[in-house]
Amino acid sequence: MAISSEQVPSTETEVTRDDTADTPTGAAPPDPKRWLALLVLLVAAFMDMLDGTIANVAAPVIQHGLGGGYSVIQWVLVGYQLSFALMLILGGRLGDIYGRKRMFLVGVAGFTLASLGAGLAQEPWQLVACRMIQGAFAGIMVPQILAIIHVTFSAKERAGAFAMYGGVAGLAAAVGMGAGGPLAEWDLFGLDWRLIFLINIPVGVAGLIYAPRVIRESKAPHALKLDVRGVALATVGLLLLIFPLLQGRELGWPLWGFVSMAASVPVLTAFILWQKHKTRLDGSPLIELALFRIRSFSSGLGVNLAFYIGIGMFNIGWTVYMQVGLGWSPMRAGLTSLPFCIGAFLTSSAAMVALVPKFGRKVLQVGAVVTVLGALSFLWAAGHYGSGIGSWQLVVPMLLVGLGFGLIAAPLPQIVISEVPLKDAGSASGVVHTNAQLGFAIGGALVSVVFFGGLAGNTGTAIDDQSAQLRKELVATAQLTPGEADATVAAYRECAVDRVREKDPGIVPQSCSAPALQDEQAAPVLAEYAKDANGTSFAHSLKTTLWVFGGVVAVAFLLMLAIPRQMRLEAPEEEAGEADDSTGTAAQVA
Repeated sequence: MAISSEQVPSTETEVTRDDTADTPTGAAPPDPKRWLALLVLLVAAFMDMLDGTIANVAAPVIQHGLGGGYSVIQWVLVGYQLSFALMLILGGRLGDIYGRKRMFLVGVAGFTLASLGAGLAQEPWQLVACRMIQGAFAGIMVPQILAIIHVTFSAKERAGAFAMYGGVAGLAAAVGMGAGGPLAEWDLFGLDWRLIFLINIPVGVAGLIYAPRVIRESKAPHALKLDVRGVALATVGLLLLIFPLLQGRELGWPLWGFVSMAASVPVLTAFILWQKHKTRLDGSPLIELALFRIRSFSSGLGVNLAFYIGIGMFNIGWTVYMQVGLGWSPMRAGLTSLPFCIGAFLTSSAAMVALVPKFGRKVLQVGAVVTVLGALSFLWAAGHYGSGIGSWQLVVPMLLVGLGFGLIAAPLPQIVISEVPLKDAGSASGVVHTNAQLGFAIGGALVSVVFFGGLAGNTGTAIDDQSAQLRKELVATAQLTPGEADATVAAYRECAVDRVREKDPGIVPQSCSAPALQDEQAAPVLAEYAKDANGTSFAHSLKTTLWVFGGVVAVAFLLMLAIPRQMRLEAPEEEAGEADDSTGTAAQVA
């Protein structure tokens, strides 16, 4: 998705000044290979964003092929996002110190190798580990992309380069959603779902060969020191919070999970205190806390976090609903999601180029309203059509959610850092996008509570609603006596409820082996009713998730009111003036 990669380096202004100072004429000459370099960078960004979305559609197929519970689906998706988020700011610092071109190549190489490992994984834990490694190396690779664009292109050209980047983000989402299903279902070359990861290998190899030839190296002349202790505290604190949410349902919500989440509070508090101390010590904290005193920045972070918590819930919720609840193939689920991708692509480009400069925060508010309308229309469709819903009935809901997503996701990071001093733009951008990734991860983890938490109850209710008609049909069609029909319905209900309670959908509960369920004449009748009950129960769980999703987006809408009406989409004038003075001084020295 578009949320996966918009990090700016931490000392971008210093790089520009250094390049200027090293140039005899006082201005760094334009790189003659800059547009070829942009092509390589956009391909790398496309690979990262594609990988972040393509697995979303194919996740149930992966789970079925490797085994494991529903949490495997969440770990494959959320594990990538979590490790990616934890590496973003650190990745930017590594580029400042060792060179952005060098760290870009390291990120591409690691990402490519991790993709190979994911494609060859034989056990769920192997795939999850490779996905987290993928995310970590993406966190090294991605910050360099916009950093290199920034130092390579002039101010006039930079706008066009960023617009192309935004278009690639929407295109990657569309291709990922649309291709995930077909690649998993067609079983090309006998690779099954593995091809969705192995496809990264030729792209990564091509990047490793071509990038050194066209990308110019850049680094900050006075790089900040790495805040290793800050990285450790932030990582531990976030893992203490997220891991129990991801694994709680799988493990039966043990006491240690709640203790872990509670322990995350003092650890994250210690991280904040260390950042303050680090600032006084050497001025090189992992996060510049002074940024939170800027109104547009702090309020924008609240919008960012709330919105992506909702999007994380929505993405996993509707994927499980379509493929597990309705039994749709990955290809059908992928094609059904295309209206979302098309809508996001259209509004992402329009929001960045034309709408935000003219209407400001109103664009975000309209996006929130459209997103809620999409959730409400989804609610109506799921309730009205029930288990008989088709792809065409979801076109309008998915399109509306996509349109709203594009209006918010594309311009939000740029709006949030609009009043941040130029010297802090890299640190601010890192915080914004780490915040977005963590919101997405938390939202995905909350699916285990909001969606799966009520699934067993919804299943029992759905069967109770159909039990009277089912008894009549068992007597008329399967030639059962009324007493036998009652026993069969009771056994069928127990089996269905036990099945959705199983952590692994592939495991058949012992209750499903009851003698009453073995009648050959009753089996076809029960199968038909089971399909309807399954679709209905998952629809009810999805509706609960959509209500929470709509509520979270509504909260984001209210938080948008705290964002200033008028926003600068460029650095403040005083910072621009300082940059100009510095450039002029450097030219005189040269």
